[in-house]
Amino acid sequence: MAEERTPELVDREEDVKARVLEALAMIRPAIQMDGGDVELVKIKNGDVFVRLLGSCIGCPISALTLKAGLEMNLKRMIPEVNQVIAV
Repeated sequence: MAEERTPELVDREEDVKARVLEALAMIRPAIQMDGGDVELVKIKNGDVFVRLLGSCIGCPISALTLKAGLEMNLKRMIPEVNQVIAV
C-alpha cells in the first residue's frame, strides 16, 4: 500500500528535493569542466534519477562520474539519498 501523501510527507519530499538541487549545483561545475552536465529528473523513495547531458552522453567513464562523483557526494550530503540512477 502506498504511503499517504500527508502535508508532512510533501514538506519532507520538497526539502530533500531542494537539498538535492543545491548539492547538484555545487557538483555541476566539475562536470561542466569536461563538457558535460546533469539534470534532476525525479526523486522516488530516496532514489535520485538524473539525466547526464553533453559530453557525458556515451562517455566511457560516465558510470564512474555517476557513482563516484554524484552518488557518493549526494549520499554524503543528504542521508535520505539511497542511490543515484541515470535515465
